[in-house]
Amino acid sequence: MAERLDETDEQILAELADNARATFAEIGQRVNLSAPAVKRRVDRMLDSGVIRTFTTVVDRTALGWTTEAYVQVFCHGTIAPDQLRAAWQDIPEVVSAATVTGTADAMLHVLARDMRHLEEALERIRSSADIERSESIVVLSNIIERALS
Repeated sequence: MAERLDETDEQILAELADNARATFAEIGQRVNLSAPAVKRRVDRMLDSGVIRTFTTVVDRTALGWTTEAYVQVFCHGTIAPDQLRAAWQDIPEVVSAATVTGTADAMLHVLARDMRHLEEALERIRSSADIERSESIVVLSNIIERALS
């Protein structure tokens, strides 16, 4: 069961979500705690799994990856989500993947430099698991994008 968070924990999480590079002292100033107290709370949230990891999120458009597609994947038989995750986690073009309801088994969000790069990524996706077929939908323009926090 997930740890119960108090208001201060939630404020610390909001500060980290806003600026993960903030020091414990900077966060402490904003939430009225000492740096060691903030560190103890962050360590506790790491140990309990409330905070799963710290990571760097790269804006792939800065790399020139502006071709975007959503890919429905249809598998032969049944494949466990863990197997699909293992098959796709090392394909950098796959920015997210989810199992879904309906006729498809999974939906992938894929970014690439151009159509040739997208085609290469799709070939790797299809050959990485027991895939029957895939259907790709190329994005023309994003009209609403919200940051989740």
